[in-house]
Amino acid sequence: MTSLSFTLTSIEAFCIRVPVKMPIKVAFGTFRDRPMVLLRVVDTEGVEGWGEAWANWPASGAEHRARLAIDLGERVVGRRFESPEAMFQQLSRELEVLVLQTLEVGPIAQVIAGLDIACWDLVARRAAKPLHQMLSDREVSRVPVYVTGINPDQPEVFAAARQAEGFKAFKLKTGFGHDKDVHNLQAMREVLGLDAVLTCDSNQNLDLPSAVAFAQAIAPLNLSWFEEPLRVDAPEADWQALARASSTPLAGGENFHGLQFDQALASPVLQVIQPDITKWGGISGNASVARRAVAAGKRYCPHYFGGGISLLASLQVLAAVGGEGLLEFDAHPNLGREAVVGDLLPVQDGSVPVPTGPGLGAVPDLARLVGHQTWTGRIQA
Repeated sequence: MTSLSFTLTSIEAFCIRVPVKMPIKVAFGTFRDRPMVLLRVVDTEGVEGWGEAWANWPASGAEHRARLAIDLGERVVGRRFESPEAMFQQLSRELEVLVLQTLEVGPIAQVIAGLDIACWDLVARRAAKPLHQMLSDREVSRVPVYVTGINPDQPEVFAAARQAEGFKAFKLKTGFGHDKDVHNLQAMREVLGLDAVLTCDSNQNLDLPSAVAFAQAIAPLNLSWFEEPLRVDAPEADWQALARASSTPLAGGENFHGLQFDQALASPVLQVIQPDITKWGGISGNASVARRAVAAGKRYCPHYFGGGISLLASLQVLAAVGGEGLLEFDAHPNLGREAVVGDLLPVQDGSVPVPTGPGLGAVPDLARLVGHQTWTGRIQA
């Protein structure tokens, strides 16, 4: 039996911010650079593993998360854990009071997630197995993908270019006004054709009347899902009312954590479950959510908008659990992705290959990123 136990001797954090040439617009703001927080762990056998902590907004929060990873890493190095999941659960319990003390529920959860990913990568590398094979016995060679981060300015042009590259599924950022959003989706459907998978994401931007009106307006376009139309903390009655009024399946989960997933899985409101592997849970938490989502007949479509480590981690969990889910794939230029993934994930016929190398399947090329590092730190036993 493959051993999952480990003792870490060091944790390193790398904060990276790369300016973008074309700003990326979402309902809550504009991305003018792409931040990334990478974590490298090493065990007593000298095996390393790589993780990533969520840090995509605001960019100025990335350095905070990198420093926090070193501070919290003091609780991890030198301790023996029976598995990455055991570390995830133990560290989460130990930090509950700190969360209450600081109200840093997000950054703390994101650092724990990054450490969890790194430790899973480590134990899989030590076993010389792809990470998905540590999570299940499924035989899988490819996973389907969809283009994300499509701006509201002539989205059909960007999407058509991606379609020519081999993509078959697309998600438009909405929340920029009813008429503009509906027009953009109509233009995309006309250009991409009836066979293309089309979805939209409002980033919690609408109230119930606006969401109902929008759902009714887009019904003829046959979207595969309507993502985060309402605030995550909107009354359950509002979500139920929207689900009844919408012929388009509702999606969400990137801003859930912990017990919120239990509630979402028990409810018929969300048909597409979208946790972010770097925002909460890492491999341990997300694999559990994904398995239960598939068992409940829902689609597990992991949320992603980060660097290459989080993309590979999301891919590995999706490959392990199967179902009808799609991998979110950022098709914008992104050095934080490219310096990890390289040419490992060529898109063909709407899907990408599952890496066959050990662990996540790749490691960051730090030489390509060194000019964009804004902070680095290290803690050792």
